[in-house]
Amino acid sequence: MSRSTKPSRPEIPQFALYGEQTRGDGAEFVHIELIETRSRLHHWHIDKHTHAGLFQVLFLFGGEVRASIGGAVWERRAPAAITIHPSVVHGFDFSAEAHGYVLTVDQNVLFAAGGSHGDLYSPLFVEPLALDLSSAPECARLEPLLRQLLEEAAWPRHGHTLMLEWLARSALLLLVRVHAERRFADQSGRSDFELFSRFRAEVEQHYREQWQVGQYAAALRATPTRLNRLCLKLSGKSAFDIAQDRLMLEACRKLTYLPASIASIAYELGFQDPAYFSRLFKKRMGLTPKAFRAA
Repeated sequence: MSRSTKPSRPEIPQFALYGEQTRGDGAEFVHIELIETRSRLHHWHIDKHTHAGLFQVLFLFGGEVRASIGGAVWERRAPAAITIHPSVVHGFDFSAEAHGYVLTVDQNVLFAAGGSHGDLYSPLFVEPLALDLSSAPECARLEPLLRQLLEEAAWPRHGHTLMLEWLARSALLLLVRVHAERRFADQSGRSDFELFSRFRAEVEQHYREQWQVGQYAAALRATPTRLNRLCLKLSGKSAFDIAQDRLMLEACRKLTYLPASIASIAYELGFQDPAYFSRLFKKRMGLTPKAFRAA
């Protein structure tokens, strides 16, 4: 009597790029293509697969995707980004109007420079992520950056490999920022983080007017005490110091890039007395404006 055997589970295919078993000899460490370039050929369906040694990010700027990631199914609408590390089994079903980019990066691009790069980018790939980009200011910068990456990939010129790597790392770093801010908001409490963000926006608008903490608090409908506690909690600095730091940053920029006199710069920054500006600058920066400009 013969023994029956269970049918074996089909193996998950492992690709370099989807549908390609191997990388060419001259393959770059960074590859980018439009979502529609490969997906249209497969009727907007990408079957489950993995990529050995390759990290991948799907940037969706239009349409929708139904992503099978490991044992989960994610349905996401643009704008969004999905990160995938090499061992994760994944597949996609796109809507016909979907558009965006698929960025594939060799592990050497992320880790060749040592621990610093690995530590920087690892939060994106410790586990798969689906990042909503709809409220992220970085979204406006991501699409032009990825377009540059696509253009560079299509037309190799001097320094081609380095340019691909720099542009890819820049795009990933913007995603790191989005992810870090989301984690920060979750840990700090959404309302606190929103108040802190509004305070930073008010500082950008009014630092030249040298608003006092009470003026910022009034504009935000908060008490000065709450605003200070919040700033200390989220940044380690008081509200006053954050506003002063922004003022000094602008002073440093003007001293570095503008040929105007120190007195003119002081007046531009809202100081009525250039001598007071010089004393304050030295107190906070450790150098007089004149010495800073000469350094």
